[in-house]
Amino acid sequence: MIITKKCLPRRTMLRGLGATIALPLLDGMVPALTALSRTAAAPIRRLGVFYVPNGMAMGYWMPDTEGALGELPPIMAALTPYRDQLLVLSGLGSEAATLVKGGGDHARSAGTFLTSVPFKFTYGADVYAAVSMDQLAARVLGRETQLASLELALDSNAMLGSCDGGSSCAYTNTIAWRTPTTPLPGERDPRAVFELLFGASGSTDPAVRLARIQRDRSILDFVSNEVASLRGRLGPRDQVKLAEYLDAVRDIERRIQKAEEQNTRELPVVEQPIGIPTLYADHARLQMDLLALAYQTDLTRVSTFMLAKEVSGRAYPEIGVSDSHHPLSHHQNEPAKLERLHRINAHHMEQFAYLVARLQAIPEGDGTLLDRSLLVYGTGISDSNTHFHDDLPIALVGGAAAGLKGGRHIRYPVGTPLANLWQTVLDKMGIPIDRIGDSTGPLDHLTDV
Repeated sequence: MIITKKCLPRRTMLRGLGATIALPLLDGMVPALTALSRTAAAPIRRLGVFYVPNGMAMGYWMPDTEGALGELPPIMAALTPYRDQLLVLSGLGSEAATLVKGGGDHARSAGTFLTSVPFKFTYGADVYAAVSMDQLAARVLGRETQLASLELALDSNAMLGSCDGGSSCAYTNTIAWRTPTTPLPGERDPRAVFELLFGASGSTDPAVRLARIQRDRSILDFVSNEVASLRGRLGPRDQVKLAEYLDAVRDIERRIQKAEEQNTRELPVVEQPIGIPTLYADHARLQMDLLALAYQTDLTRVSTFMLAKEVSGRAYPEIGVSDSHHPLSHHQNEPAKLERLHRINAHHMEQFAYLVARLQAIPEGDGTLLDRSLLVYGTGISDSNTHFHDDLPIALVGGAAAGLKGGRHIRYPVGTPLANLWQTVLDKMGIPIDRIGDSTGPLDHLTDV
């Protein structure tokens, strides 16, 4: 980082005709060595939780030994370039999921994953759970950002009716709860996410948004004068950073527009609104790119991302798996089914690894965006055939700025509350709490060499 005596406000925005573009951290926003020192010493302040459904093919997930990670198991192979920033945790369980009085195991898994509190069984609108860990973080970190948190999904976020085991779909379709009675559904439409982050249409009216799309203009066109003015105030390195960032914004717009054009020309996929790519990986990576921009521009520091919802029946013929995910997860220990299930698990992980690579490639301060982010990846069911809620597959990536030491598989005593991890994560966010759910204390060993 180049330190200058000139300083741009950290909240500098590019504005024009209803569009607002936040900027990433530029060298020109750090005016002196003391400011740089504060930036470098600041604890980790970004949190992302990534949830996958229907359990895991555990034989393809679990590392062979504890301690230093060697060759990663097949499901995690996509994270091999980031092995030194990866922590695999074993032994954690969710007692809360087993204590829910009613409902199916899938609803219990998602509905208690970030709360560690049994929810009220109901199929109506009178849902009652608890504030989720991400929202405890958002209450503090959200004071400094435009969005307190960002909830993303790839499946429909319909929240009506009953789902697994007759329980409300609210417990199945999200892991984020702002209050015990307020679930936060994830947004699956990239266009809606883009406009949430950057604006442009000035209205949520569908006709207004369609007119904006049909004009086929980039949001950057609206702020072109501001961009030209800002470039004249930046040093060479910041000009390169700004150009790379704006190129990323324009590329995302192009991909959204392409998806919209294709979906208006072709017969749309059932339940798939305009703007959503047909292929799962294309959809996932578009959403991941939007999340990376949200982190890079400090529009939010807290996010949840459901790579699919519980009881998802999606098939993945593009990777050679034509089976529906949920029925396949009831594999009865048949090797052929387990092999196909592991391919789905690995495909989900590959999308997550794409985001990890994006964050690692974005410099910030004396490190990268990944160093200053703590990403949690996992699910509320271990073996998908037994539906057990113990020895859950959990992985952490990033967190170097908070002192996390990766490259290891840590096994805790079986039955260690998953809530202990949430208590630890909040502590790493600079939000110490005495207890969350059934936690008994923070986890140790995450910062050990």
